[in-house]
Amino acid sequence: MAPRFLPTARQMNWLIAVALLSLGYAIYVRYMILENVQAGLGCDAGLKTWLCTTRQVAIPFGERNVFGTAALCAALLTFIRPGVVLMAIALATTAAGLVLHDADFAGVAAGFIVLSLARPAPASE
Repeated sequence: MAPRFLPTARQMNWLIAVALLSLGYAIYVRYMILENVQAGLGCDAGLKTWLCTTRQVAIPFGERNVFGTAALCAALLTFIRPGVVLMAIALATTAAGLVLHDADFAGVAAGFIVLSLARPAPASE
């Protein structure tokens, strides 16, 4: 039986850090930028700050399901060919998708991330 994909302790610490940072930033973007009335009024009035740039990028991405689609693609790639870098990308985009109103694809991606830990490890060359 082939060994399962299991990141080392150091890799798992980095994956946890990536997931938590992405989750924290997504929560900040949602509640302090997208759903904040004062920030929206200021940006609509023509304010040119990084906050307004983030708002201008996040709203169209959310409307077009970019976060969830990216999360699902990364999670499927991780499921097919497990790896730490793909797992980090999948975790970051899934966390952003779940928080930023794109939970349909991001929820499926979370399931594939869990399933990818049961896949055989890639054969070493």
